[in-house]
Amino acid sequence: MSEKRTDRPKARLPRGFRDRGAAEIVAERACLDAIRRVFESWGFDALETPAFEYTDALGKFLPDLDRPNEGVFSLRDDDGEWLSLRYDLTAPLARYVAENFQNLPKPFRRYQVGCVWRNEKPGPGRYREFTQFDADTVGSASPAADAELLLMASDALEALGLTRDEFALKFNSRKLLDGVLESCGLALDDSREAQLRRGVVLRAIDKLDRLGIGGVRALLGEGRKDDSGDFTKGAGLGRTEIDRLESFISGTQRGEHRLDGMQALVEGSAAGVQGYAELVAIAELTKTHGRIQFDPAVVRGLDYYTGAVFEAQLTFPVKNEEGEPVVMGSVAGGGRYDNLVARFTGERVPATGISIGVSRLLNALRERKAVSLPPLVVVLALDKNERAASFALAAELRGAGIRAETYVGDAGMKAQFRYADRRDAAIAVIEGADERVRGEVTIKDLAAGAELAKSVESRAAWVKDRPAQISVPRSALVSKIKEMLGSR
Repeated sequence: MSEKRTDRPKARLPRGFRDRGAAEIVAERACLDAIRRVFESWGFDALETPAFEYTDALGKFLPDLDRPNEGVFSLRDDDGEWLSLRYDLTAPLARYVAENFQNLPKPFRRYQVGCVWRNEKPGPGRYREFTQFDADTVGSASPAADAELLLMASDALEALGLTRDEFALKFNSRKLLDGVLESCGLALDDSREAQLRRGVVLRAIDKLDRLGIGGVRALLGEGRKDDSGDFTKGAGLGRTEIDRLESFISGTQRGEHRLDGMQALVEGSAAGVQGYAELVAIAELTKTHGRIQFDPAVVRGLDYYTGAVFEAQLTFPVKNEEGEPVVMGSVAGGGRYDNLVARFTGERVPATGISIGVSRLLNALRERKAVSLPPLVVVLALDKNERAASFALAAELRGAGIRAETYVGDAGMKAQFRYADRRDAAIAVIEGADERVRGEVTIKDLAAGAELAKSVESRAAWVKDRPAQISVPRSALVSKIKEMLGSR
């Protein structure tokens, strides 16, 4: 009789999630450190909130979704309360401010970095877990707070190695958009029907870069059929209203971003006039910065935005992991959300923030600027009885600022060299019994040796000649390795 088969779990990743190796983690760490230094230099303080929040605290502000827990990962705790993984860092901030409002300075300025989770359908380059870096100012209704975030975001992108002609920061106002919609006859009330129709119009404008003005006009009218044959129902506007909206966004694709002239489009709308005045103030505060500009096509998807909205876009082509050109879209975005804290307190608290999509930005910067760990030195352990000496040698190297480790396995020399190669080590250090008697150590430049090996007929010939291996006095170990690493 055959033995009963043991059921084993299948080693597999959940859909929409991924493992990350050292190279990507190091690059992300360097990116986060650069942004953190900029935000702190502007006077923003760090804040951390938990990954889980009560589901009702997250609200109903997920893009295009109706139910509070739709689009998020949720579970029920022992008390019967529903908890959800945060889908952004803004909703937890609103909860924190409401809970600690009396003890916070006004305005309250904070930055936060962390993972967020979206229970959405994954796709190419679209994951359910990703990293965001946010900065927010709570307690100021002044356009100066919006302008400051735009200027600070520009500094952060430059700190990551981008020049000012490689990105653009664009801003608009939901109030201005509401004014244009009102002039087109769309109601601005809070009824379900009005909200849905405004949402269709705003999403249509938001697709200008991808669909062009013809595609946007179709979505503002009866609807549009895409390349796959799927039909998207439009907003049902008439030709006059569509023409008016086209005149609002017409200069975007030609690179013409004119704030003057917008006032005429919102005459008679209190919200539109106020939005125009706030945009003029932002433009004045950022006018010395050539890459910060008004763009009427900037909409942003979340319903909680109440005023200024902004995006950062890259201006150079980006390739995916297969080397194919892709449309990167925005790598940062945000805006004013003056009603979010009021969900908890009943009192309106002005707030504005910007979020940098670190995962998206790293993907774009992958080919632009390589960030890696310092070179690694591996100390081989050829004499198992003297492993403490090998530990001491590696500790001496680390004390001198050199990244070093001791081999802690049980394999022989050949396998240890293979290990060092797989670790992508730059140098291997050997201190066996013979070297110890002579007061020497042997240093093998693995990177140079690999290059030299390409010029000889066989690996055996290279090993025999040992062209990249030298012996030095034990006392000269640190200085020699620094010399070798410095020459790279």
